[in-house]
Amino acid sequence: MTRPITAGFDGTEESLAALGWAAREAVRRGLALRVVHAWRFQPLEAVEGADPDAQAKWAGEAVAQAARELAERHPGLDVTADAPEGGPVDALVAAAVDAEMLVLGSRGHAAVVGFLLGSVGQQVIVAAERPVVLVRAGDQPSAEVAGHEIVVGQQGEPEDSAAALRFAFETAAARGATVRVVRAWTLPPLFSYSPSSLKLLDDAGGLEPYEKKALASAVQPWRERFPDVQVVEHVEMGSAGQVLLSVAARAQLMVVGRRARRTAVGARIGSVAHGVLHHAACPVAVVPPAAG
Repeated sequence: MTRPITAGFDGTEESLAALGWAAREAVRRGLALRVVHAWRFQPLEAVEGADPDAQAKWAGEAVAQAARELAERHPGLDVTADAPEGGPVDALVAAAVDAEMLVLGSRGHAAVVGFLLGSVGQQVIVAAERPVVLVRAGDQPSAEVAGHEIVVGQQGEPEDSAAALRFAFETAAARGATVRVVRAWTLPPLFSYSPSSLKLLDDAGGLEPYEKKALASAVQPWRERFPDVQVVEHVEMGSAGQVLLSVAARAQLMVVGRRARRTAVGARIGSVAHGVLHHAACPVAVVPPAAG
């Protein structure tokens, strides 16, 4: 089944940047684009005709106009518009089910370049079954050029990052871009060493060679599947978030796996995704483990 790229729209500058990014990606991949605007009835006594039917019409006209402008900007792109009634989280999560990816806008915050991930964005990322891409206001096509890489984080066993690697390689293939696969490592506490782990490290020649071997093993299937994509394998000591952000300046897109967790105050994304989303200047894709 061919899935469209779906983008959320609410009329803000951030959502317009997300629509632009989604449209360009749809053109590159030869996919359709679906623009979604979720709305809820708001009783506005001071506004004549502010009834549910009138507000539904306003929402439909707004999203249809956005879709028409995208179609004019990208001749040949199949663009559809949808204005479901309901809360934004439920509507966007539902829209993501049949999408190749869901693209949303996200606000920069204060003097720190990056994203301000609100409760809606976080809830959507946690619940979505498909990759979610967050795009900042002001994102420009000029960043999507040769020399700017698709940066993706890899950790754990090969299967732990398979979905994120797939997304990164597919995106790089569509753009003719290089993939930089980043694996960060830290010194384990002394008590974590065991005879079996020490043997593995001895066989690999030490900690860093072991990490390089682990990364090469995770990347090899994707090298074979995408032979035309150039790959840089990047192993560096440090926390995963810090290492990823250290190479963010050369990225046109950063891809991280989702590590959602449940807490007493609700679901939360993992610390690596959280850090990258808040501080990377480029768009960020958060990929759930089952996406494929």
